[in-house]
Amino acid sequence: MKISTKGRYAVRVMLDLALNGGGECIKVKEIAARQGLSEKYLEQIIAVLNRAGYVKSVRGAQGGYRLAKEPENYTVGMVLRLTEGSLAPVACLEEDYGVCERCDTCETLQVWKDVYEAVNRVVDNVTIGDLARRHRQRQDAMDHRA
Repeated sequence: MKISTKGRYAVRVMLDLALNGGGECIKVKEIAARQGLSEKYLEQIIAVLNRAGYVKSVRGAQGGYRLAKEPENYTVGMVLRLTEGSLAPVACLEEDYGVCERCDTCETLQVWKDVYEAVNRVVDNVTIGDLARRHRQRQDAMDHRA
């Protein structure tokens, strides 16, 4: 399984909004500059986040985007599933796949189930708030070294 740039960037956008928003709206141009991303691509990703209700958009001169809820309300898994779809490593574990004719005799199925459960356990137990705290702690540690 490989997470696409869309999924990785969506997590970065959510983290950027958590770190820099403080309830205020942030323009796409500012996020793109901080994250080193194309504004066009970022707009596509933000549109997905906006449609899902993860971010709110505000029009006008003071407009932009902000998180719809507190960063602790969004897990990395939520953001990745929104942008990537299923995180299943094989098609037969996806919800809409149906019943695999080989599942009763497949010796590798349990391996794929274990991988899937491990991935879900990790991404569902890390929030955007956790990432923001990690970032701030790393920044504090770097500031104290200087």
